[in-house]
Amino acid sequence: MNTIQKLIFNNVPLQNGVVQAKVNLSYQLFGQPVGSAPLVVVNHALTGNSQVIGENGWWQSLIGNDKIIDTKKYAVLAFNIPGNGYQDAENLIENYQDFTTYDIANLFWKGIDSFKVNQVFAVIGGSLGGAIAWEMAAIRPKAIANLIPVATNWKASDWLIGNVLIQDLILNNSKNPIHDARIHAMLLYRTPESLQEKFQTKLQNSEGLFQVESWLLHHGEKLQNRFQLSAYKLMNHLLKTTDIFKNKNQAEVIKSITSNIHLISVDTDYFFTANEIKTAFLEVKNYKNNAFYHEIKSIHGHDAFLIEFEQLNNILKPIFN
Repeated sequence: MNTIQKLIFNNVPLQNGVVQAKVNLSYQLFGQPVGSAPLVVVNHALTGNSQVIGENGWWQSLIGNDKIIDTKKYAVLAFNIPGNGYQDAENLIENYQDFTTYDIANLFWKGIDSFKVNQVFAVIGGSLGGAIAWEMAAIRPKAIANLIPVATNWKASDWLIGNVLIQDLILNNSKNPIHDARIHAMLLYRTPESLQEKFQTKLQNSEGLFQVESWLLHHGEKLQNRFQLSAYKLMNHLLKTTDIFKNKNQAEVIKSITSNIHLISVDTDYFFTANEIKTAFLEVKNYKNNAFYHEIKSIHGHDAFLIEFEQLNNILKPIFN
């Protein structure tokens, strides 16, 4: 069943004390029926959605028949972060600053509960999706067998918070907000080396436009054509709200999580640095012996989790076999 399904929750209490009158949580199911096979929950990144496989699937090289996350063996559940606008322009969230990754994780658990499932085989997500995976583990520390946060961390860094602010200012002040914010973001998701290798300072046309400029403008236009402004504001804002230890004891939170934890970083990531993910891993190792650190080697920076499929497949193979 690949069609989008929808759950509606009324009067949802948020972390900041606000009660949200109504939240629409939509999702797609792939592979085996839930309840008949181990459940894998896949959380999307900032501009992603629930379409993880098929022609437009953003993780199709990882998930599908006979792929690493084999839809012949697993039930795969992918939620849309409420307010992302995917095939649902009516249910956008304007009060975006009221929401946190904790609230989204809570809603995802409500969605999982609707299937009457107590145990999840794996929760995997990249970037923002991985941050939500961390929050899910902190909320229900014994419910996930394998926690796999990719290119992300359990708490927003100062660097990330600073860049979220720049994005928010562009989104609220630019005449061309989605387009301009996306162009800035693309430079955070890649590295100087990646762009140099790709374009080699070549001109695109006789008017003097560089190939790198043309590529950035194309990405700005592409997102502008498929994304809503309020969705971008919300997804960007959520990044800075991640903190699984908020008002809690760090050691207690870590000790309570029973999952096998696989932290996957990218050695050149500027957005969620390998160093901060390694630091989190060393912290986990103080309390748990079923935590593992993996590093993707790539010149591409943060976006490597969407590019270096072979390396990611090799890391995930032992978990899903």
